[in-house]
Amino acid sequence: MSLTTQRQLSIKMPMLTDLEKKVIAAIQGDIPIVSRPYQILAEAIGIPENTFIQTLQDLTDRGVIRRFGATLRHQKSGFQANAMTAWQVEEDRIEAVGKIMASFRAVSHCYRRDPADGWPYNLYTMIHGKSEEDCRHTARKMSEKAGVFTYELLFSRRELKKISMTYFTDAI
Repeated sequence: MSLTTQRQLSIKMPMLTDLEKKVIAAIQGDIPIVSRPYQILAEAIGIPENTFIQTLQDLTDRGVIRRFGATLRHQKSGFQANAMTAWQVEEDRIEAVGKIMASFRAVSHCYRRDPADGWPYNLYTMIHGKSEEDCRHTARKMSEKAGVFTYELLFSRRELKKISMTYFTDAI
């Protein structure tokens, strides 16, 4: 598989044990694309897989880890174009429209942000396609399905940075 995945973490920092720091450090990079990725990561830090999984569960239950996310390296996945699409959506429809937009297979991200002076858009999607026209076509279909007709497509021209914050890099 040519897809490179990374886990993105959103963490708040309470007091953590050395084991918890090692587990957090282990999940920050590429996660192996195998049937039991945590087994491989656990072995790398010298603990049993069940201890690794239980530590992750405890960190999640305590709210230390609030989410996991994958980073799509779209060029390695066969997509040649992507467009951050900014949508102007009525606030009372934002949840419903967001669910419609996120249901499209070509969409990897969908989130709400506050509009700014001179920029009325409040919902954003990242659309991936084989070409810019492919992205435009997907946006038109999304627009029709959601009943949202005010939007802007912002095409990526060059990737400058695609890394997440890292924590406890010296823990392992």
